Amino acid sequence: MGQFDGKVAVVTGGALGIGGATCRRLAADGASVVIADIADEAAEANRQRIIEAGGTAIALHTDVGVTADVEGMIQRAVDEYGRLDILVQNAFGVGSEYPGMKGSAVDVEEPAWDRGMSVLMKALYLGAKYAVPEMEKTGDGGSIINIASVHSFLMIKENLIYEAGKSAVVGMTRQMALDFGPKKIRVNAICPGWIVTEAGQEMVDKNPEFYDYATTQYPIGRAGVPDDIAESIAFLCSDKAGFITGHPLVVDGGLSIQLQDSFGQAQTRYGQAHPELDLGQYF
Repeated sequence: MGQFDGKVAVVTGGALGIGGATCRRLAADGASVVIADIADEAAEANRQRIIEAGGTAIALHTDVGVTADVEGMIQRAVDEYGRLDILVQNAFGVGSEYPGMKGSAVDVEEPAWDRGMSVLMKALYLGAKYAVPEMEKTGDGGSIINIASVHSFLMIKENLIYEAGKSAVVGMTRQMALDFGPKKIRVNAICPGWIVTEAGQEMVDKNPEFYDYATTQYPIGRAGVPDDIAESIAFLCSDKAGFITGHPLVVDGGLSIQLQDSFGQAQTRYGQAHPELDLGQYF
């Protein structure tokens, strides 16, 4: 018996990375999963992995920046499985057709801002808008997990859209928790540090010295992997977390507990120990 037997979960960005691992984790514990993603082939491949492991899942093409797609993914979950219990709002992706994503308020281009906010913020509002009434119908309540970031609290230069959007996710999570608590729907956020996804692993394989350098800044001594976040999501969705709502859970290997001068000291120590490396190429 799995802790999510009889439950239905929708995971946006569910093909790869954090979303992919979350789909597999929830399915392994008995949930029927809707893998919502724009990456059709990867979503189908993840569905096959779940089916082969004995789980239940469907893949659904979903662009969370499109209102009809968000409404449709919730309706498809209900049509397919009869109810909705869990919504994991993880997707974030902007295509190359939106230049000017990086930069300060002076540099960011307006179409990029609009697209970024539609995916980072509007999609979460829409997901809750359509999911909450379905969760309420079950009589058991439900759980919504919004994926924020350590960037919700710690900024990097010239990254306005991502930093603003992820900061807003924490505020939205708290507001939703307040509004939907009386409906027995808990809303929490996960704030990951550096998670080495499939794409990230390719970069690490090509530049192992960067991984070694970067992990000196993590007290736990390593970067995260998607399963680290999937396990945290499963906990927050479970009855074990039944009295937790409105909480931004930081899962970052200790990255954000340090004073900023600790980063500089770590960089200096690593650079002195490896004078042959050109670490400036990574910044």
